[in-house]
Amino acid sequence: MSGSERIITGRTRLAVVIGDPVLHSLSPVIHNAGFASSRVDWTYAALRVPVDSLENFVSLVRETSVSGVSVTMPHKSAVARLVDRLDESASALESVNTIVKTDEGELVGHSTDGDGLCDSLVEAGVAVEGRRVVVLGAGGAARSIVDALARHGSGPILIHNRTPANAELLLPLARGRGAVCDVGDLHDVVRSSDIVINASSVGMGESVSPLRDGVLTGDHVVVDIVYHPLRTTLLAQAEQAGSRTVDGLRMLIHQAARQQSLWTGVRPDVTSMTRAAIRALA
Repeated sequence: MSGSERIITGRTRLAVVIGDPVLHSLSPVIHNAGFASSRVDWTYAALRVPVDSLENFVSLVRETSVSGVSVTMPHKSAVARLVDRLDESASALESVNTIVKTDEGELVGHSTDGDGLCDSLVEAGVAVEGRRVVVLGAGGAARSIVDALARHGSGPILIHNRTPANAELLLPLARGRGAVCDVGDLHDVVRSSDIVINASSVGMGESVSPLRDGVLTGDHVVVDIVYHPLRTTLLAQAEQAGSRTVDGLRMLIHQAARQQSLWTGVRPDVTSMTRAAIRALA
């Protein structure tokens, strides 16, 4: 059935994204396109859940027919403490972006963000195994990416943050292959790397880049998780240098596809999800 023919009934399964704020989330557009592509009887909505209402909301998920939950800021860490158990990644990160409710009513917390980024690299024909990676940033996104890179068998992971102490907190997630990159060494480290990932907010809504001109080459793969704008200044620099580029929408789409696979057991069509997201961003 196409999106225009979908009829919501009492049997339709409901998934939601929770956060505060959540008004401008792309998740409903992306997920409803994914459900339509899979021809599953699911629908998806956004719910604003304030911090002081989170525990009550999780209780409602246990007691109602809500079948899946996407979790965004500021709830990811708190949800990790409220579900019944965590998968490997969510446990390491102490953070959850996906709640799966089992047939027995158990709530299981997952983290699909980092794996979504690795999926976006695979989609672009880029192997992670053994590659030397620079990660810019040390927030929640960077944590999930470092964890996933290590699990997927990357080479050295060099982490750069304006506050080096924050970058050091990510080293346990790198499973022995991580190092902190000092500010003065950044551009030399980038030149000797294979993959550069901007996991910071630099470039979001503004024409700035975390790297100066002339650092990137045609040998690099450059990923920017920022998707507003979709073509960031960093990606423009990379394209001019001949680097292969992966925009921030790819991670968003692929982590959502992993969420749907966990909820429904069906892998959605990421092309349909991408088209819907691009229309919404236009």
